[in-house]
Amino acid sequence: MGARFTKNVFPMSSTLRFPLLCASTLALGLAAAPAWADGPDHDEGEGSHMGLGLGVVSEASSYRGVGTKTEVVPMLMIDNRHVRLFGPNLDLKLPSAGPVSFALTAKYADNGYKASDAAELQGMAERKDGFWLGAKAKWDTPWAELSARVLGDASNRSGGQQLELEAAKGFGLGSRMRLEPHLALTWLDSSYVDYYYGVDAGEAKAGRATYTGTSTVNTELGLRLKTNLAPGHMVMMDLKHTFLGSGIKNSPLVDRSGVSTVFVAYVHQF
Repeated sequence: MGARFTKNVFPMSSTLRFPLLCASTLALGLAAAPAWADGPDHDEGEGSHMGLGLGVVSEASSYRGVGTKTEVVPMLMIDNRHVRLFGPNLDLKLPSAGPVSFALTAKYADNGYKASDAAELQGMAERKDGFWLGAKAKWDTPWAELSARVLGDASNRSGGQQLELEAAKGFGLGSRMRLEPHLALTWLDSSYVDYYYGVDAGEAKAGRATYTGTSTVNTELGLRLKTNLAPGHMVMMDLKHTFLGSGIKNSPLVDRSGVSTVFVAYVHQF
């Protein structure tokens, strides 16, 4: 392999240093949360909540020749004063400052690929999924919920870092339904883009030139819907489209400008 994969050692000190350098951003509460992983909303004073359910995720791939992947995933929700777990995201809650809440956060991201996934990826080395650690803040304002999350690759895959910013506004539709449009920006550093979308000299071939990834910003537009069918029974849906940044679109591994995701789940809360 080329230098891209021999240099990607990402010590934990770097993972922690980036969130600390962005602490001022977090303090302002300009934020981003995962698209569907927040789950049901509960007030701090409502105590502990748990839930079990089943979800279906259908997501288009940004890679050439790789189609839409649809899978069924079990859902586990835990939400109390100290911990929030939903889907692939885990938050360890920290003391709040007025309307701004803080948390240490972890997530698993299955954004890797194998050469066998598509004919267009033949000759490429495997890119592995990542485990990310960081911190986030959420600020509830009268006109929108703003959030920010900074993450570093703790799995020594890409050695990359991310900064996610999101604004969401919820609207009640009757007593049982809630609609929430959201807009998110995700900055991905050059190490992340280079690992997942770069092409080494040893991987290049006719029609696939070498490519060194550069930092980029993805833009996401989405709509969430939550419906309480009955006490303790909830259905949630999230529809979103991500417009890929130029650092990803310019890769010879990519043949589209955006990808769409549909998530639907049923959760029984108790």
